[in-house]
Amino acid sequence: MAIKIYIDQGHNPVNPNAGAEGNGLREQDLVYLIGQELATLLRRNGNFDVRLSRPTADTQIGTSNNTSLRLRVNDANSWGANYFISLHTNASENASASGSEAFAYARGTPAFRLGEDILEGLAETTGLRNRGMKVRPSLYVLKKTAMPAVLVELGFITNPRDAFLMRDRPDLFAQGIYEGILNYTGV
Repeated sequence: MAIKIYIDQGHNPVNPNAGAEGNGLREQDLVYLIGQELATLLRRNGNFDVRLSRPTADTQIGTSNNTSLRLRVNDANSWGANYFISLHTNASENASASGSEAFAYARGTPAFRLGEDILEGLAETTGLRNRGMKVRPSLYVLKKTAMPAVLVELGFITNPRDAFLMRDRPDLFAQGIYEGILNYTGV
């Protein structure tokens, strides 16, 4: 039986719930492409069934931040996903902040371990610093999902090196997440 992976490409193409901007780039555009690349890798494997929160670049989810988040989580829950992976870009007032980090609801959980594997995969494929796993039980997509959920901050859109790497090599980010999923699931 296929492992069902729900890939949530964070944010919407336009408000409500549009993402961060930096270096002339928009978070929602970067994570859309990386999510598409990740879905392709997982589908080619044959051991995974994949659903994307944003199957097209102009898919708009919800009419507010709250409905956008709720609809994403409800879609994953009703589909019966085994894992929920939410893709985002980080932002900082400090343009030198760099690297990937991820969040789970609690330590010692399957989601926390999956996140650790994803971060290791990202560090290997992108060369960006692994900033580590963090606990964030207040995040809606982590507390309301019925399956292990990880929110991944791929890199800093406010850092030119991170931002242009996400823009120019979305395949590296998709490959890193994919490698982390393979390592975690053992398939």
